[in-house]
Amino acid sequence: MSSENSPTRIRILKAAWELLESNPGVAARMSDIAKKAGVSRQALYLHFPNRTELFIATTKHQDEMFGVQEMLGASRAAATGRERLDAFIEVWGNYIPKIFGVAKTLMVMQATDEDAARVWGERMQDMREGCAAAVAALDRDGALSLDRDSATDLLWTLLSIPTWETLTQMCGWSQEKYIAQISEIAHKTLVKPAG
Repeated sequence: MSSENSPTRIRILKAAWELLESNPGVAARMSDIAKKAGVSRQALYLHFPNRTELFIATTKHQDEMFGVQEMLGASRAAATGRERLDAFIEVWGNYIPKIFGVAKTLMVMQATDEDAARVWGERMQDMREGCAAAVAALDRDGALSLDRDSATDLLWTLLSIPTWETLTQMCGWSQEKYIAQISEIAHKTLVKPAG
């Protein structure tokens, strides 16, 4: 595999991102990505031996371009479990609109495309780990009202991209309303009442 920051590699990642985002649910072929990037298929395969690696790299490229690790800093540095929960909901909830085009494509493709399913599974596992960390912080504070596994499952479901899509795209909720309501539901479901 060639350099992580080579101009050709970056061009390929941008082309894959644009194709995945512009045609939700359509399996972007390696040949289409090579054409959009202005490289030969051979050059594409030198950088990414298969579509799975390309899709994984594309989602990680998005994370890098949007600075997701820096955004998660507030959640990781939170002093209390309640603060960590709020910060995680805000960061992830506001990240969804940025990645929605690519995410939607991978969600649709996963039913019939093994590569997309593998990539989507990895990405959602990463997000689940963030939910588990917020839940663990609540548990550490003695503020968790459920067992850790159930609480993580519920938070992961509340923050799922299909939930965001239904509420904002189909029901017409604003982003602010989505964050506020999801946060309120999470607190009522996962956090022991004060006192």
